[in-house]
Amino acid sequence: MLKNSVTLESLLETHDTPFVIIDAALNVVAVNKAWELHFGLSRERRMSLPCCHEAGKCRHSQLFKSIEPYVGLYTDKLDNQEQRLLRVRGYPLLDSDGQLYLGESLIISGTTSSVTESPRMIGASPGFLKLKTQLQQAAQSHAAVMLNGETGTGKELAAEYIHRQSKNANGEFVVVDCTILNEDLFESELFGHEKGSFTGAAGAKKGLFELANQGTLFLDEIGELPLSLQPKLLRALESGQFRRVGGTATLKSTVRVVSATHRNLAAMVKEGRFREDLFYRLAVFPIEIPPLRDRSEDMPLLVQHLLEQISQKENLTLRISIDALMKLSNHKWPGNIRELKNCLQLAASLCKNDQIEALDVLIMRRQSQDPSFGFSKLDRRGLPVDQPSRMTAINESARHIDGNFSGTSALNGFTDSGLESKNLTPMESMEAEFIRQLISKYQGNRKLIATEMNVSERTLYRKLNRLNLN
Repeated sequence: MLKNSVTLESLLETHDTPFVIIDAALNVVAVNKAWELHFGLSRERRMSLPCCHEAGKCRHSQLFKSIEPYVGLYTDKLDNQEQRLLRVRGYPLLDSDGQLYLGESLIISGTTSSVTESPRMIGASPGFLKLKTQLQQAAQSHAAVMLNGETGTGKELAAEYIHRQSKNANGEFVVVDCTILNEDLFESELFGHEKGSFTGAAGAKKGLFELANQGTLFLDEIGELPLSLQPKLLRALESGQFRRVGGTATLKSTVRVVSATHRNLAAMVKEGRFREDLFYRLAVFPIEIPPLRDRSEDMPLLVQHLLEQISQKENLTLRISIDALMKLSNHKWPGNIRELKNCLQLAASLCKNDQIEALDVLIMRRQSQDPSFGFSKLDRRGLPVDQPSRMTAINESARHIDGNFSGTSALNGFTDSGLESKNLTPMESMEAEFIRQLISKYQGNRKLIATEMNVSERTLYRKLNRLNLN
């Protein structure tokens, strides 16, 4: 297994699709659980086999020569199994000691699996890994889950992840948008109605509660549900029984309940704006979804994933420069991942030759920041032009991003923009640039630089020698 590389070990299980890690000697050093389930081989057996069967044109050896990510269809034959067509994505990884590895995710072309159908949860930061562990624990429980987090953090994605990993995965995942429910819509939407029960009811209709039977009912933005409607919801959740509007038959539905809100429901209970009994019924297993600014280490992985989505949708091959990535990492993202996705979508429309540069990244100011509400006037690194110290922003971005490239680093889709790269690979050039910024920030104090990078001084010394930095 991997030595001295806890970050790479933890990265394995953040992938819901089959994932392998290969070293520079072309040995398979680790595979994740999804790989074992997908291919029916133990990780020990896979690690004893060659990286691939393509002698003379091995895609893995080519990556170690070029440090260029790849995506494509390849054939592979594992053990005594028949040859399979694989859709493959590979990219370089660095462990905490600067050792180069290859990470490769695989999906069998033309097949489906419950493993690959799970929603993609992207990240490798400590906060993200803690969240994913909590979601997995919640999935194995029957307790009602309350997801709390800011707008745009991915609460619906987390709820669906819980559903797909739970025993209710074969049932429906039904979303109830509580922001649109009022006295007129509540019972019809949630419990359904019979034909002729009101004007316009041309036929019988099942409600969301009934559709979610043996599945998961996701109550999105539960804090917006009017106080007058909360007793009706509580009664249905506790008994599982309800009647359609205009109907007389009592129906029953067994559902797993997951709720989400960006509000402080405990405070709303104290203020009398949310029922205490409903709160305790829904918040048996509370989970906090961290905002994007608290998991900035995940920015490269998130940007890469979102650019792949945009590229596929728009039939593009998008890349992003290191300056643009630093500008994105500088922003605090009050709109979180939703805001990041919109920003990248706009940048993809503005950039030339599928290459996103810093000037293509436009950050929208919020009204709380500026009454004029519009795009901020920022320099190419993301610093407001009226702020005196540009180096402050550069150092701040180095503080947020450096850990990704000195530890686990996924560089698929990232390009070096204007950095000196004498005798260095593109990946080493990016790492060198970040360390230069820290050298400037701490005036060459190796202890402080190593502390900020979360590596030992000995590891930092090796990096400085390898990258020819003073």
